[in-house]
Amino acid sequence: MRTRAQWALAGVLAGLGGLATSYLTATWLGLRGNPVTDVAELVIRLTPGAVAEDLIQVVGRHDKPLLVTGVLVVVLLLFAAFGLLSRRSQGAGIAGFVVLGVIGLVANQSQYGAPATGILPSLVGVLTWLALLGLLTAYLRPRPFPDPESMDPQRRFLLVASGVGLGSAVVGLLGWKVGGHRRAVDAAREALDLPGVTNPGPPAGVDVGLDGIAAWQTPSNRFYRIDTSLSPPAISPDDWTVRIHGMVDREITITYAELLERPRSEIWMTLNCVSNPVGGPLISNAWWSGTHLKGLLAEAGVQRGADAVKQTSDDGWTCGTPLSALLDGRGAMLAYAMNGEPLPIEHGFPVRTLVPGLYGYVSACKWVRDIEVTRFDSFSAYWTDRGWSVEGPVKLASRIDVPGNGHHVGAGRVRVGGLAWQQDTGISSVQVQLDGGGWQPATIARKNLKDSWVQWVATVDAAPGRHQLAVRAVNDDGQVQTAVRADPVPNGASGWHTISFTAD
Repeated sequence: MRTRAQWALAGVLAGLGGLATSYLTATWLGLRGNPVTDVAELVIRLTPGAVAEDLIQVVGRHDKPLLVTGVLVVVLLLFAAFGLLSRRSQGAGIAGFVVLGVIGLVANQSQYGAPATGILPSLVGVLTWLALLGLLTAYLRPRPFPDPESMDPQRRFLLVASGVGLGSAVVGLLGWKVGGHRRAVDAAREALDLPGVTNPGPPAGVDVGLDGIAAWQTPSNRFYRIDTSLSPPAISPDDWTVRIHGMVDREITITYAELLERPRSEIWMTLNCVSNPVGGPLISNAWWSGTHLKGLLAEAGVQRGADAVKQTSDDGWTCGTPLSALLDGRGAMLAYAMNGEPLPIEHGFPVRTLVPGLYGYVSACKWVRDIEVTRFDSFSAYWTDRGWSVEGPVKLASRIDVPGNGHHVGAGRVRVGGLAWQQDTGISSVQVQLDGGGWQPATIARKNLKDSWVQWVATVDAAPGRHQLAVRAVNDDGQVQTAVRADPVPNGASGWHTISFTAD
């Protein structure tokens, strides 16, 4: 009887061969994902909101790579287990691979708008698994009448195993090569000429000049990203349309070229995730270009009684947006450019929605495809199904960037600084407090851009020793930021950001 390690290796190699052929099939068909990413996205869809929130807090932007890695590790362990099961019963190993294939098939077909061809990668993968498992294990089972002239079965197994491993690598590389759809979309994006789109750079007076504070304009490649898509949809501009329908007088469908021909609007706007903890990093600021949604909805003719818009992404993600926020003139738009360039694919290319004053989970739909004018009482959306509140207005907030929590600074006059924000309202002042004493005013930079964050700076007298620094903001309506601590769930974190530092 051969060693357990050889049987496990046979299962792993058969499994890797199946993954390679399924990946090649998925890329050949131009599908958005593959069985591994399909299963990972199924995990995301089935994860309760509270659990998802806890994971985001722990791993931040690394959640998706870690999830895919975790799925791969589990799958590899299952492959090894199926190989070991085949040692006792070939049928048991085969059954394991079939069940895994069914899970991949269900994961794909449960996606929004999944094409029928999406079943093919899983089917090809299962057939490959079964064929390779039978081939590899044939050399591990004892033969009743071994031929003394034939090659040693151990050597033959190693040769076949090496061939399977090399073949899987070649097929995987071929899958990468033929998976040119994403690369073609990248090329189409690079070739776009967006007439009239500008990148003015940060306005004068928005930077307080203190090193360590986040740059006022966030580069597109450093803009935070939170979404549920492991394989961002790659959509050619020529293939993109958005449908506006529901409680409207006239259903309209707009192509990308038609959108570019409409009146253009540009705005500085900060986006922050509802999952962002007090003082957290899930916030960025950029210059956006697009077309106002107010005009498009007026063209469609919104009917009486509607109070919501259900937005649907190309990957099936949904959000519910208060209709009033799209009609009150605050600058809600279908955006097609970010910092003067076409949107990055990861941030919604070709088109996404933006609504100042609302958290992204109720408004910022990337890869938007469908806009349905409706009522909140007639539908639920992705995150509201997971325990988050319905409307999601951005809360008044501020953050300390300098000094960092736990840092050492020189004793005496210490410059401190950070950010404050409440989109669609604006910041009128910022105050800091050292060691629980009185609040003292900070200097804020250019407060007349109400949809973007502001930088602030102050100077405090810090004697040698350990200190605690807190910050709070006041908005343009005179509201003072609350000290009451609240977790991000269900409608955003609140409380003063407080850090400790030591003066030497």
